[in-house]
Amino acid sequence: MLKFIWLLGNILLIALILTRTPNNSGLENFATKSNLLGSPNSAEKFLNQFTWILIANYFILAVKLNF
Repeated sequence: MLKFIWLLGNILLIALILTRTPNNSGLENFATKSNLLGSPNSAEKFLNQFTWILIANYFILAVKLNF
């Protein structure tokens, strides 16, 4: 079960990093078309926090699975 969570987290992290735009104005187009994530600033903050949580989860589970 732990390996499944680790694999799911890896796939989600890869998808999140690949869909991110390198410039700061990328989410403005998405936020103006739909009100799904709120304002571009709050969406950017949420995605940054979610990315860091997934990165921390990856490292913790990688160490746990190797011992």
